[in-house]
Amino acid sequence: MDYRLDEIDRRIIYELMNDARNTSAPTIAAEVNVSAGTIRNRIAQLEAHSIISTYTAEIDFEQADGHLTNLYICNAPVSERNALAQEASGIPGVINVRQLMTGRRNLHIMAVGEDTAQLRRITRALSRLGIEIEDETLVESETHSPYSAFGPDEEASLSKVTDIISLAGEANVVDITVETEAPIVDHTLEEAVENAVLDADSLVIAIERDNRVLTPHGTTVIEPDDIVTVLSQRGDTDTVLDAFTAEETAQR
Repeated sequence: MDYRLDEIDRRIIYELMNDARNTSAPTIAAEVNVSAGTIRNRIAQLEAHSIISTYTAEIDFEQADGHLTNLYICNAPVSERNALAQEASGIPGVINVRQLMTGRRNLHIMAVGEDTAQLRRITRALSRLGIEIEDETLVESETHSPYSAFGPDEEASLSKVTDIISLAGEANVVDITVETEAPIVDHTLEEAVENAVLDADSLVIAIERDNRVLTPHGTTVIEPDDIVTVLSQRGDTDTVLDAFTAEETAQR
């Protein structure tokens, strides 16, 4: 993987899995305390890296004119599994093909038909491809839920750290969302170091602001909701947090 998920990315995925239709960038932004522009930028990155591949609607086909949904548990030679899955997905009525990393029962195929006669035609079409159907059954209902590990953690720390990467020695790289009342807000990086707001051993190496990633300089002014990436030579995360979070948050 060439893209590392942080806490913001995980929350975006959770919210979109929960209800992509009614979830907007401003809604997610309010949940994770960053700007809507940042959320839109992150979604674009997740899509570009194929982490979010598509947005689909959940359909109750029984309610849609009484259509039937059938699940086929199939076997396919491992060397041909991917090709057969692609061919199966092209059969009219097939709505989902799942490949499993097993020797048998390694293709799960979901299909919808108006009646049992149509499902039988799909069965014959799968067999003609050389796919062995080991079992099949009508689906009564299906429930989808977002991945809870990516959701809000009520017991998690209230700090704004979204990611920490440990480096050789004691150094680490920390991603922090800047709070409105943080000491460093509206100051340049030079001023922050001169006034001992920012530890001289800490270096801001990137700033994500709305839909842009900035290369920081001494004259760069830090703004609320910036997501800053800080290299701490001593790995002193608490000291780094003091500069970018409000006093009451830092005390927690």
